[in-house]
Amino acid sequence: MALCFVFAIRLGNVIPQQTSSPANVATASAPKFVQGMGLFSATAIVMGSMIGSGIFIVPADMSRVLGSPALLIAAWLVTAMMTIIGALSYGELAAMMPKAGGQYVYLRESLGPIWGFLYGWTLFLVIQTGTIAAVGVAFGKFLGVFFPSVSQTHWIWHVGSGNIGLSTANLAAIVIIVLLTWTNTRGVKLGAAIQNVFTSAKVLALLGIVAVGLVARNAAAMAANFGHNFWSLGPWKLQGMLSHHGEWVGHGEWPRASLEEIVLNVAVVLAVVQVGSLFSSDAWNNVTFTAGEIKNPKRNLPLSLALGTGVVLMLYIACNFVYLSVLPMAAIQNAPQDRVATAVMQTAFAGLGAKLMAAAILVSTFGCVNGLLLAGARVYYAMSQDGLFFKSVGKLDEKTKTPVNSLWMQCVWACLLCLSGQYGNLLDYVIFAVLVFYVLTIGGLFVLRRTRPEAPRPYKAIGYPVLPALYIVMAVWICGVLLRYKPQYTWPGLILVLLGVPVYWVWTRRSNVERAVE
Repeated sequence: MALCFVFAIRLGNVIPQQTSSPANVATASAPKFVQGMGLFSATAIVMGSMIGSGIFIVPADMSRVLGSPALLIAAWLVTAMMTIIGALSYGELAAMMPKAGGQYVYLRESLGPIWGFLYGWTLFLVIQTGTIAAVGVAFGKFLGVFFPSVSQTHWIWHVGSGNIGLSTANLAAIVIIVLLTWTNTRGVKLGAAIQNVFTSAKVLALLGIVAVGLVARNAAAMAANFGHNFWSLGPWKLQGMLSHHGEWVGHGEWPRASLEEIVLNVAVVLAVVQVGSLFSSDAWNNVTFTAGEIKNPKRNLPLSLALGTGVVLMLYIACNFVYLSVLPMAAIQNAPQDRVATAVMQTAFAGLGAKLMAAAILVSTFGCVNGLLLAGARVYYAMSQDGLFFKSVGKLDEKTKTPVNSLWMQCVWACLLCLSGQYGNLLDYVIFAVLVFYVLTIGGLFVLRRTRPEAPRPYKAIGYPVLPALYIVMAVWICGVLLRYKPQYTWPGLILVLLGVPVYWVWTRRSNVERAVE
């Protein structure tokens, strides 16, 4: 994280102010994006899109798998390393191609249009919209702390015995999705202003948790978590993973295992739990989608990526130390409904803790939904400009200069996912695919260095080629482990992506026919 801030200072001092080119548009007379967001707003999108409800919940599941305070911290440090390397690598691509669409554009330009389309297809189908739905429903769940009638089990309209239908929690999610979509159609400055306010509020909430940890430390928890148990290993319950001469190695049996076995098993279990920590830290790339609306994007895009990821990940690691300082490991593992942060606040403020934490998560999820809505619509706009999505989505409103049709299409699909009750499963399925697209995009950095050596690069990735290559190795390792130990989440994700291949060829043929007619 210190690397992020060294980079930020260097970039801020070295790169002069420049006027960036407008986003790609069909004709010179068409409405163009307004560059209405400065460095603070861009950084707020990075931070606001990253901070949702995950940091308050996922440490419970991670700790159940790891069983070790040291490994819990190590898992978040691995996440921090990968996310920061990814952000610093994306910074070069963002400064080189400051266009609306971000990662879609980078894949299109480095690897070819089909790769950009597959990313945009998966983003619309579930990555962005599924996350919007999931975070929106999380908002509804925590709203129920203050209004008990708001619940996922309080049905207004229900289909069968599953989760399909409209509950009061889903209705709350739909209301905020529609409301925030509407505000974002009023202009990027209003959407950015909302993002700035709520990101500032949720950062203060995380700082509040850190402050609580300083004053509410539990001597028993400190002794248990940071004493002789700190370096404990296991027991890990992943079938077929840990073996010593063909036998499962459990807690207390590690002296029987060789150093090579221990290192390999630690690497495997850390990779497995990255599902929680990596994707609690995901969506940092969303700011690249809005490049056409950021002032001086060649400077502010890479700078916002470095600052935003650095601050959020420091807060995340600090929060995990707080959890370990206030709660024994068993209490973290068995926190009611995995709400670790709520359990911490309850310890510090008996009777008020649950409501204080619920209020913080309401602020966090509201701001997260806004950032995801604002950014995602710009990708579908860029795809439409390339003839790879509905034509109407590629138009900007004459007055507000926002992709209104794209915003509303995203809104409708996200709301349908809220009703389906399947957004959580879909997100699990694409976790693997998201990592694959990160690997492909950073791989594209190497391709562009070779194929476009003379292209202007206002900022070059720090540590190239070592750090980007390290990211690829780490991400490929995690993907391989997930294929082995969580096939139920990896193969469906790949299938979702591959379904986009025939769609791409259909859309390409349709686009070629339309151009021929014109």
